[in-house]
Amino acid sequence: MSTEDHSTPSRFERVLAYVTITIIVAALGSYFATLIVGMNDREAVAEGLWAWVFGISLYALPVGFVLLILLLILAQRRRSRDARQGKS
Repeated sequence: MSTEDHSTPSRFERVLAYVTITIIVAALGSYFATLIVGMNDREAVAEGLWAWVFGISLYALPVGFVLLILLLILAQRRRSRDARQGKS
């Protein structure tokens, strides 16, 4: 195992990771809820609260994916900055 010291993620990166996971889990949960309700009563999905639940599944997953890509970019920048500082 490597005994190198690695910098810890910033508070912003940790919060971004938790927000990303929360949004993706909420999107998947609303997607499966929409599927289950849609199998039982198709008209119910188009009315009332279920329209909002469907909207969450429609928009939250792409937002979560963009946040995940942003998190990966930030982590890679931090790691490359640490590697540059370690070489000098």
